[in-house]
Amino acid sequence: MQGVWRELAGLVLPVDCAGCGRPRTELCARCRRALARDGRGPRRVRPWPVPAGLPRVWAGAPYADEVRAVLLAHKERGALRLAGSLGEVLAGAVRGLCGGSPQLLVPVPSARRAVAGRGHDPVRRTALAAARELRRSGGAARVLAVMRQRRAVSDQAGLSARERLANVAGALEVPGASGRLLTGRSVVLVDDLVTTGATLAEAARAVRAAGGRVTGAAVVAAPRSAFALEEAAAVSLPRGG
Repeated sequence: MQGVWRELAGLVLPVDCAGCGRPRTELCARCRRALARDGRGPRRVRPWPVPAGLPRVWAGAPYADEVRAVLLAHKERGALRLAGSLGEVLAGAVRGLCGGSPQLLVPVPSARRAVAGRGHDPVRRTALAAARELRRSGGAARVLAVMRQRRAVSDQAGLSARERLANVAGALEVPGASGRLLTGRSVVLVDDLVTTGATLAEAARAVRAAGGRVTGAAVVAAPRSAFALEEAAAVSLPRGG
């Protein structure tokens, strides 16, 4: 019900831009450009160190400034209509990863207590918006929200990369009949943000344990350092041969 009331309030109450605070616009043109990386589009990203089992990851925008503000407004402050704009960015990351081939998107789950507190599941909402955008542009995409947390995890904020890996190890699963829906199928993991890659590596493990094949992962945003590391790696690759 919290989500319903927030959507109704957004229709009748004046809003400010979620990215920069400009009045009377939910998302201004400048912040829309920031979400689109000012025209540079999605890129493959690489956290460091790379955790074992992490698939290829593509991100739509750097997690900084306006992009960070928009993600937090959607996730923590219930600005639910931003899911459409964030879904467009996520759809771009999916296209970068997979081209135009049909996609089965599996969102990384939020903890039940977090969903109850926020009144919605931001990653699932954004994934659904991304699938709509992919279908609108002629692609075939659907969301299968079959993953869940099998045990509680600590807040990841402030943890090192090694601590994050230990925190989420074995924390996700695709249970029972849900797992059979993934057997032999190619899956794209989706999330709003990648930092160390620990959660995506654990999500990939859970999908593989259920018999699915992980094509890669797509996220709305990643730290600038993750963009820079992948770009540096691409430059250093030998040419030809």
